[in-house]
Amino acid sequence: MDKQISIAALSGSLRQGSYNTAALRACAELAPPELTLDIITLEDVELYNGDVEQQGRPPGVQRIADRVAAADAVLFASPEYNYSITGVLKNAIDWLSRPARRSPLFGKPCAMLGASPSMVGTARAQARLRDIVFYNGMPLLASSEVLNARAHERFDDQGRLVDDQTRDFLRTFMNDFKDFIVTQRRS
Repeated sequence: MDKQISIAALSGSLRQGSYNTAALRACAELAPPELTLDIITLEDVELYNGDVEQQGRPPGVQRIADRVAAADAVLFASPEYNYSITGVLKNAIDWLSRPARRSPLFGKPCAMLGASPSMVGTARAQARLRDIVFYNGMPLLASSEVLNARAHERFDDQGRLVDDQTRDFLRTFMNDFKDFIVTQRRS
């Protein structure tokens, strides 16, 4: 492969010690050399408001929209809050999904992962996220679910992924994602 593949990696957590942001850093570390991840945190995204949108995207939203637009694919990471994705991720997607069918998200290949201290990981949050990516016409790497249950046992105090089995799984996941993106480019 002669072209680098860029991935906008959106973290749906604002926590300083976020397992989801740490999981994205691990994905960047374990990804094949053809992939580069731009890890995007969402603290500068103001609440979506249609009146504000009519005046243009706020600067924090525009910066993120530009980074997503420049990427070849999107990787979403979210903890599970109330059986769903976080409000901060949903809010960012609400901004990034406009204008409909011409948005920075529309049609981009995507994958998702999540990390949580719970026993079920982020299965329900990812189920909700599937509906959102479907609406945005985003081909989804559906064959690999990355749920990262009991995340507090997989990451050390500095946010480094220390569980070898999870590291191996993420390495395979990122290789699968690369192959999926290449396949989507050909179709």
